Formats: sequence, C-alpha cells, structure tokens
Amino acid sequence: MEKIYNKLVRDNIPEIIRQDNCNPITRTLSDTDYKKALEKKLLEEYQEVIEATTSKERIEELADMLEIIQTLAKLENKTLVDVEEVANQKRLKRGGFEKKVFLEKVTDDNQL
Repeated sequence: MEKIYNKLVRDNIPEIIRQDNCNPITRTLSDTDYKKALEKKLLEEYQEVIEATTSKERIEELADMLEIIQTLAKLENKTLVDVEEVANQKRLKRGGFEKKVFLEKVTDDNQL
C-alpha cells in the first residue's frame, strides 16, 4: 500500500516510519521551497488548532505552530525572543487582545 503526503514533516518522522517497517520516500527542499512548505505547514497547523476539540489537542497544535514560527524566524536570522520583542512593542503601542474588543465599523464624523 502507498500513501501520498507531499508535505513538510518533522526531522525524525522518516526514522519513526522506518521503525514501523515502512519505507519513507523523502527529498531535501531548496531554501525557497522550504520557506513555502513552512508557510503551508503553518496554515495546516492553524486549521488543526481551529478543529481541536480538547484543550490538550489545542495546546499540541499551538506547540506545532510555535515550532514553525520559530523556524520561520530563523530563516530571517531572528530568534523567537526577537519575535516576542516585536510582539511586546506592538502590545505596548496598540494593545493586546485581552479586552475582547470587536470592531464593527468606523464612521467619519467629519463627512457629516
């Protein structure tokens, strides 16, 4: 039996597949394809966060997203700490999301 995946997987997955007496067919991506695959993987993990039905599942998927974000930052020669610093600066300037503010619309009183 053959199952097609065509997706980026964690580094140890091929060895885990071999331990299950199966043969993984892999290739090493170019830098450009690697970045695209990471971005696609981030969307995949996002969807899995949305579909998670338990707290444990949601945390697992968020951890996967964090791993991908960390790797994408590394491609930009940055660390997760760098990303957190930018997030903190944005939070100080524009706030976070704790207040549950939902913007419905904006009216321009100068146009009246």
